[in-house]
Amino acid sequence: MINKSKILLLSFGILFLFSCKKEKDNIYQVNEIGLLPSTAGKTKLKSNEQYVAILYANMFQKALSANQLFDIAQCMESIGDQELAREVLISNFMNKTGVIIPTDSVMRTNIPQFVSDTYKRFFIRYPTEAEKTYLTNYITADPNVIPELVYFSFALSDEYMYY
Repeated sequence: MINKSKILLLSFGILFLFSCKKEKDNIYQVNEIGLLPSTAGKTKLKSNEQYVAILYANMFQKALSANQLFDIAQCMESIGDQELAREVLISNFMNKTGVIIPTDSVMRTNIPQFVSDTYKRFFIRYPTEAEKTYLTNYITADPNVIPELVYFSFALSDEYMYY
């Protein structure tokens, strides 16, 4: 007499033998599409030197000296967490005298203009209507948003890391 476990094992074996098999030569007619990141058109990552020089120019509206650029870039290279290094650098730049950031009252007087100016200053492009609307609504809805926070977020964005 055959017990139930042998019958079960035999039925699984038969199912396995006659189950679906993958065909090896399937060719699907799918066109490859090259996707661009949200930084469309900006595909090259900035070096630390480029990032520091451009950030300084955006914050102070003047160039950084070669010696200062070298020192800051060397300091950034020595820090393992590059995002943390960028955060500290931005914070230090914002706390230095001579930084050119609009006041909160100037920003709130004409928020759409502030948004456009910020996009041109940091991303060297005009914002799309969706970007302009979103950021304008965001700033309008939250009284705690100040120009320093907007500049900080732009300087840390993925798009700002590329040229």
